[in-house]
Formats: sequence, structure tokens, C-alpha cells
Amino acid sequence: MLELQHLCKRYVPEPGEPGAPVSPSRATAVGWRWLAHDLSLQVPPGQTVALLGRSGSGKSTLLKMVAGLEAPESGRILFNGEDLTHCPPERRGFALMFQDFALFPHLNVQDNVAFSLIERRVPQAQARAQAVDMLARLGLADRVRSAVGVLSGGEQQRVALARALVSAPRLLLLDEPFSALDADLRQRLREEFSQHITDAGMACLLVTHDETEARAMGRQGYRLVDGQLQPQW
Repeated sequence: MLELQHLCKRYVPEPGEPGAPVSPSRATAVGWRWLAHDLSLQVPPGQTVALLGRSGSGKSTLLKMVAGLEAPESGRILFNGEDLTHCPPERRGFALMFQDFALFPHLNVQDNVAFSLIERRVPQAQARAQAVDMLARLGLADRVRSAVGVLSGGEQQRVALARALVSAPRLLLLDEPFSALDADLRQRLREEFSQHITDAGMACLLVTHDETEARAMGRQGYRLVDGQLQPQW
């Protein structure tokens, strides 16, 4: 289970932004705001918790803190009781998918999906076979050898989803995962992901602006406002 305990994180404007400090010290900025303010949350295994909020409210920053890409100013991040607050991202066993996909342009579809497995020293043939299987599940069996640059936005999104799932992470972090997909495929993948998360006993934290999507996938839902979580259901 993922546990966030009393996380605090502020946004402070960079020099040149409205509210930025005139002095070199950013600590004197008057335009800062809370992205997380004494924020606590639990995500049980096999469940998805959905986070809603306006742009800039701190939803993506919260995912980055959980993933280890940004550090909280205070508070703790635990998984199954282990304190991971200062643990590097590669040792957390989490998978993170952002809106921009972050696919490798020099690798084909199969090798993009197999990359994380190969990094974990899974034999290359086995990693590629697992990648092919996951791509087939997401309707991309005919795109295995394609360059990622020739894919549509929706296809690239499915490749990114396949890469996030193939390593069987213990926590899945999703930032607007279905935004580029058509309505029919979006609904099918919501259902498939929800079932996969339940079957695998995987915890999932979903960030989205789409309340319909949040309610379709999230056992619990919260809205992030001024750094604090407001329960929605």
C-alpha cells in the first residue's frame, strides 16, 4: 500500500515570472503557493485512487514526488511500510506515465516497451517476447516493428501504456493516460486497466481532469485544491 504522510511542497516563481523575487534568494518570493500542504493519502493494493484538479494545482508534481523525481519539503512517502522518501526512482519499483509519453525515437515500438525489462537484466529475447505480448493486448500487434515516429498520437499513448505495464510495477502512476484516444478505445482501456490493476493487486494513482474517467476507474476520488485533498466520493 502507498502511504503519503503530511507532504508539503510549494511552488515558487522563477525569476521573471509574476511574483518572482527581485533578490537572488527565491525564499523571498511573494507569489508562492502550496502544491501540497500537510497532504496525506493511502492507495490500497488492487485499487485506483483518482485525483482531479485544475491545471497548475499540483497533480503532476504530486506524482513526481511519489515517483522520486521531485523531493517534498517535508513529510514521508511509504510503500508497504518502507520509507521511500529519499529512495532513488529506479529502486522504488513504480511505473510512471506522463502525457508526453517520453518514447525513445531511436527505438522501434517493441524495443521501447522492452527497454525497462532489459534495464532490469531480463534476457533480451525474453524481454522482447513479453513486449510483443503486451502490445498485442493493447491492439498493437501489427506495430511491433514500427518506428514510433510514424504512429498516431493514440498509438503512441498505447505504446507508453504497454511500457508502463510490462514490468509488472507494484505501483502505477498515470497522468492523463487516455487523453489522446478515441471514445471507444478509451472506454475499453479503462475497463481493461481497472481489471488488470485488480487482478495484479497493484496500487494505482490516476491524475486526470476528466471526472467521468476518474469515476470510471477510481474506487476513491479527490480534488486537489490549494495543496489539500477534498474527497469527492
